Amino acid sequence: MRLLKGVLLSYLDFNSVYCLLSLRNTKILVEYFNILDVHNTNTLNDVQFAHFMREVTTFGEKEIMMTFDMLDWNASGVIGFQQFYMLVCILLSSQHRVEKNFIFRHSRPVFELLDMDGGRTISPAEFHSSAFLFNLKRHALSKIFYDFDVTGDEHLNYKEFKMFTMACIYMQEEQMKERRPAFRRSSKRKSNIT
Repeated sequence: MRLLKGVLLSYLDFNSVYCLLSLRNTKILVEYFNILDVHNTNTLNDVQFAHFMREVTTFGEKEIMMTFDMLDWNASGVIGFQQFYMLVCILLSSQHRVEKNFIFRHSRPVFELLDMDGGRTISPAEFHSSAFLFNLKRHALSKIFYDFDVTGDEHLNYKEFKMFTMACIYMQEEQMKERRPAFRRSSKRKSNIT
């Protein structure tokens, strides 16, 4: 899942460490939300949401509607600015390739987002069906899911999910360490050539 090139969201100043927008950019996002809210209800319905998502992301119809259903926590048929802000931060974390950091930094809201049935646990089906939102690979999810299911009930509670997020950050840091030497070697080769 990616943001399309040239959309307003891609120009917002996104803090990749905390996975949040600055206050100034949040104000811009509020104005953008108000423009999208053509009915002046301080909410977006599913039609407005779907149109917005088609214009700014590479999501298909199925992913768009699933994302709306996940954000519509109280099943009211609309989402407010709080949910819209979270969506934008998820999209920007994907653009900046810090999805795992986002999951770690915002583990409670992400857990509630993934807990689609409100059972205070995440089932394998919920985990797999929402993987697209954070660019998680399905085959890797199966192994990871069962590794962190400490209770063995085939559901992740919040504590187990929190352990998963910490492991994600550790794996991301290890991947970054592996990439750095390769980058340094290629940089040295370029400097030797010139």
